[in-house]
Amino acid sequence: MLMSTPRNHANAVKLTMLLAGVVLILMMAFGLVMRAAQGGLFELDPAFFYRLMTAHGAGMVGVAALTGAAVLWYFVSRYVDLIEGVYWAFLGLFLLGVVLILGSIFVGGYGGAWTFLFPLPAISGGAWEASAAVAFILGYISIGVGFLLFYLEVGRKIVAAYGGIGRALAWPLAFGGAQPDDAPPPTIVAAMATTVFNTIGIVVGATVLVSSLVNLLVPGFAVDALLAKNMIYFFGHVFINASIYMAVIAVYEIVPEYTGKPWKTTRPFALAWTAILLFVMAVYPHHLLQDTVMPAWALVMGQIVSYLSGIPLLVVTAFALCVYLRGSNIRWDLASALLVLGVAGWSVGSAPAIIDGMISVNKLMHNTQWVPGHFHIYLILGEVAMAFGFMAWLVKDARASEFTGIDRLGLGIYLLGGTGFTLMFLISGALSVPRRWAVHAEEWFLQDRIATGFGALVVLGALIFVALYAKGLSARRES
Repeated sequence: MLMSTPRNHANAVKLTMLLAGVVLILMMAFGLVMRAAQGGLFELDPAFFYRLMTAHGAGMVGVAALTGAAVLWYFVSRYVDLIEGVYWAFLGLFLLGVVLILGSIFVGGYGGAWTFLFPLPAISGGAWEASAAVAFILGYISIGVGFLLFYLEVGRKIVAAYGGIGRALAWPLAFGGAQPDDAPPPTIVAAMATTVFNTIGIVVGATVLVSSLVNLLVPGFAVDALLAKNMIYFFGHVFINASIYMAVIAVYEIVPEYTGKPWKTTRPFALAWTAILLFVMAVYPHHLLQDTVMPAWALVMGQIVSYLSGIPLLVVTAFALCVYLRGSNIRWDLASALLVLGVAGWSVGSAPAIIDGMISVNKLMHNTQWVPGHFHIYLILGEVAMAFGFMAWLVKDARASEFTGIDRLGLGIYLLGGTGFTLMFLISGALSVPRRWAVHAEEWFLQDRIATGFGALVVLGALIFVALYAKGLSARRES
């Protein structure tokens, strides 16, 4: 049964989004500093560059997951009675993890990247002590435990309310004779699928994290490096994709307010989300195409599923959104514009990802800036745009006008900056500029400097969005 989001849940989510907005700007600033340093605009100690890279990667993945979780909690609480204390425990464990991670990086000097690839945390060549790696891993574990609590609460309440995982995923509609009117709403289907695959991903991630932690404390404890890499990339791929799949719930819930047409669970929708549930977990080997010791069947599977994985996205959200917008006389404001941008950016970002998932292309492109190009499209123009759209919607009733000049300015700056910034990554990748290099050759400076300019626009646009959100929250308190 649909109800409005309880006030206490709404307040917790609004605070979360404010914290997330501040962190997003900080992480974007880290990325801007790194790009400017690569372009030779100033010198940055390579060791400090890799600390920034680690903080930027971990921070952006973490804050994307946090905003996605906030969106999911806000809208799922309209359908089932969630326990508020679980959300505060989740947020507390998340913030504890952030403190441990930042301490490991900026106090302990850890710079092993957000993927904590085994055995790098333990073999730093003197760049950091084992204690810094331990703190970093403990920070991840704290965040993981918080998310497991989060999903346990969401999952058990949905299962209880809708009669099982299969029913919550609309399987009677997908594979049986049930009617769309009897199916759960899109929010519940998306939340159930995400809960299933991200819980599995986090458990796998926790297993390899604990194994790495034991190896750090007891060096004689053996861990198979290839198995560890598979587990890490399974966890990492599932976790970052879950962030986007949680955030898209905002599109399912909010866009119908602007189109005047409900977003219903149809048979294609239910089938697509079942496919997503399987594909998200099966596609991760496309990250390991450089590892020739991997079983050939796994690499082939990674390529084939890479081809297929874009289909559910395009069917379940992008195409459906186009149908909703066509002839709907949608009311445009900052929230609706950012949500539509998020779906468009997510869809566009799938193309270079699929291209990189081809074995023949991957051999040439995977260790170039093509790869950060595609996932920066996913984030800047996809998940983060949806998060900013959700923030704008949360305070839209506190705004004096629906679509002000500053709204349009912020949107235009952000779109221009995000498009240019990510395009320069792809161009650099096509020119074989390597990724993860702290120092660039002069021949690469032009692309780096152009990207820096576009990156500054992204940060400026984000500052406008967060400032408008904070202003809206303040206006609500005063009213």
